[in-house]
Amino acid sequence: MKLLFGCDPNAAELKKSLMATAEKLGHECVDMGSDDPIYGHTAFQVAEAVAAGKADKGVLVCGTGLGMSIAANKVRGAYAALLTDVYSAQRAILSNNANIACLGAFTIGDKLAQELLKVFLSLTFDPNSSSAPKVAAYQEYDKTNRK
Repeated sequence: MKLLFGCDPNAAELKKSLMATAEKLGHECVDMGSDDPIYGHTAFQVAEAVAAGKADKGVLVCGTGLGMSIAANKVRGAYAALLTDVYSAQRAILSNNANIACLGAFTIGDKLAQELLKVFLSLTFDPNSSSAPKVAAYQEYDKTNRK
């Protein structure tokens, strides 16, 4: 799987750690930067590329993960989920078909962040699941109601 990684300067070390974890799992990792203190710029760049199909998924990291999540979700076709625990990482995929994982460098430790990324990357959304109509509803809204 091709993954795009981005962060703000506060989260550069966690991003490196997560990229190493993903590479060990056999994924192709592309570093989209970490120098811009305006995290939205990096979030938009990653989200636009993922939404355009240039990568399978994205991973964004800032102090809390909240800002990256908010910014990435402004991009049509980007579905960013804040991962805080194993259950949220599972449901990000299984219930919501998220294509971007957001994590907080100041709110979760490195080991938990690695575990959440592993969970996020290990699952696949089932288009025949009970969540499929819910996901289809927001994807349709995204296509028809956002400029």
